[in-house]
Amino acid sequence: MQRILSLLIFGTGPLPGVLSKVSPWIDCRYTDPLEEVVTRIEGQDHRRFLKTHLPVDALPFDEKVRYVVVGRDSRDVFMSLWNHYRSYTDVMYAAVAAGDPPGDPLPRCPDDIRWFWTQWLTRASFPWEHDGWPFWSHHYHAAAWWQFRHRENILLVHYNDLLTDLEGEMRRVAAHIGADVAEASWPALVEAARFDAMKAAGAQLLGPMDKFAGGPNAFLYKGTNGRWQAALTPADLALYDRVAGGLDPALRAWLEGGRSGQPGCLDLGRGVGQ
Repeated sequence: MQRILSLLIFGTGPLPGVLSKVSPWIDCRYTDPLEEVVTRIEGQDHRRFLKTHLPVDALPFDEKVRYVVVGRDSRDVFMSLWNHYRSYTDVMYAAVAAGDPPGDPLPRCPDDIRWFWTQWLTRASFPWEHDGWPFWSHHYHAAAWWQFRHRENILLVHYNDLLTDLEGEMRRVAAHIGADVAEASWPALVEAARFDAMKAAGAQLLGPMDKFAGGPNAFLYKGTNGRWQAALTPADLALYDRVAGGLDPALRAWLEGGRSGQPGCLDLGRGVGQ
């Protein structure tokens, strides 16, 4: 989504810096000092687009801001998280520790993916969550935004739909943020947003990324869904079914299928094609 927004704002030309500087992750505690990040944002003369992993109840909500919220099947989120976590280098662990994270110190990535799955689904890092250890709860985050999906300045976008209809979803995002895109520009913008194109340009978009073993290639890993089917057992999936059973059924259906996986059209906020 950061890449999509960068393309809608800058086109396919070079960015004024690596993506993490142009579009900083504002709630990240282990990169640049907050004062430096704020100064950089305030000095930007282009349209700002900021990244956050916070649920809506942890943000100073602003009616003038256009929010784009990306959702994904929890099982696919887990596989992506597993890849990132096991790619962390000593540089990352040291940075996280120096960032004085809330909750307990981040442990080293376990070797057993199935053990980690059970912990991720049944333990929490914070008292207001029920899962997500040792990070934050994907379910809490999704449920928090889901409650406000009908607000005019919130748009929900699903990972599945980005895979099945990238151009349609990019047009929804463009309409939501009011981006004026020439019709002739769309083919090049869509191609530049495809996973393979991002992976090929990973070094230019992301920089060296010494916090990940493998750098940008580890961060931009596969961009596919369904890898959990070969990694999780029926017992693992039964645990997921029990945990996901606590979600709003409509939210669960959207997380597991997106718009393209639903019969009919879910009302997920205003935008083109809804």
